[in-house]
Amino acid sequence: MIASGRQLLGWINEKDQGRFASGYQEWYTRSLSVVRQLTPDRLDDFQRQYREDKRKDVNAGNYVLDDYVRGLTVGYPARTFDTHGPAVSRFHVQLTILASGRSRLSDILANIRGLLRADLFDSEIDAARHLKQNGHLRAAGAVAGVVLEGHLRELSQKHEVKAARKKRLGIADYNDALKNASIFDIPTWRGVQRLADIRNLCDHKGDREPTVNEVDELIDGAEKASKTLN
Repeated sequence: MIASGRQLLGWINEKDQGRFASGYQEWYTRSLSVVRQLTPDRLDDFQRQYREDKRKDVNAGNYVLDDYVRGLTVGYPARTFDTHGPAVSRFHVQLTILASGRSRLSDILANIRGLLRADLFDSEIDAARHLKQNGHLRAAGAVAGVVLEGHLRELSQKHEVKAARKKRLGIADYNDALKNASIFDIPTWRGVQRLADIRNLCDHKGDREPTVNEVDELIDGAEKASKTLN
């Protein structure tokens, strides 16, 4: 969604209204669902950039993306203004809100509303399997990745292992640190690295979707790691 949003941003910056309009409606529908699940507190703001129902006239302050997509222009006798500027500004806001959802994926149990009720499950691994069974492969992989990352973080603290100095540490960072401290042997390190690669595939939209087998491998691997790596 971020990649397609950047493509739309390029078209609207180039004032290619036709190409922007042809792709925006699908992007908005899909992005709205993502925002609703990951950043529900920003949902109203996201929707306001698209449509404004409570207005008596159209001006630069309330011109929205629905107007731009429909090709609405404003001229005499209303006060004329350049409709392109407000449209670009509002799309920037939507793209920023969508991008902010990435930072909440690590707390996916609390934010994927409608897909998951954490109190229905005995463990996060059970939650991941439930998500997978219902076809939500990326969400299932993200939850399993949180489990694995959390266990590796606790393991590093237990053995007083210092990982790389980064603002946000991930599975690969803890895995490398534990190998360098001789807590993990090479086969264990390679196995965890494989799980980290699958987790990244689930967390970031790339060239392809994760497969069912890959998500199963990540869930099973995270469960095994949490029970056997100590």
